[in-house]
Amino acid sequence: MTDQKLEALRETLAKYEAGELTSELFGGGAETAEEDQPHGQQGEKTPQQTSGGGGDEYSKARALVLRKLTGSPKSRHQLAEALREKEFSEETIAEVLDRMEEVQLVNDAEFAHTWVRIRHELKGLGAAALRRELQDKGVGAEDIESALQQLTAEDEQSAARELIENKLRGVVIPTGTGPEDRKERDKLTRRLVSMLGRRGHSPGAAIQLVREAIEERAA
Repeated sequence: MTDQKLEALRETLAKYEAGELTSELFGGGAETAEEDQPHGQQGEKTPQQTSGGGGDEYSKARALVLRKLTGSPKSRHQLAEALREKEFSEETIAEVLDRMEEVQLVNDAEFAHTWVRIRHELKGLGAAALRRELQDKGVGAEDIESALQQLTAEDEQSAARELIENKLRGVVIPTGTGPEDRKERDKLTRRLVSMLGRRGHSPGAAIQLVREAIEERAA
């Protein structure tokens, strides 16, 4: 979600909580006083009015989703889980999230794209780790793979090199040819390769980059 969209969402939420929202943007609109009344006091019921607390449940679920989204972007799955924790009905959850998707406040493709960019830039994560994270957040395979396309092999290598350099900063690498020095270098190599693996970088590339960095520093 862009900063501009997030700011607009926050303004809308503030109006909603102040009772000033007069748009049907989020569904279950408030254009008339009748539409804002409890569902039992109105005439024909809409789908979100047929279970539990009816429109009151829908409004509460919608407000919870808006609050979640003002904190940070969320996938549809994350929002659905948050609503389930509060024991909203599956019908209400689907109704609210479908409406949020219609108005582009919930967009898994956009969420995945932003997640990949930020996590790669800030944490140096490779494609494998990013894929796992997005899968854990319930993002679909097509959206995940599309988001990962923004990463090039050069991007991943650059991120891996930076991670290696950060770990080697201040480390004294033994330069001798004896068994103890070789053992220490091998130990350091394994530790760095393992670290890169946890960050989602492929074993082959990790081994090559680590060896290059250690050899360069030991020269």
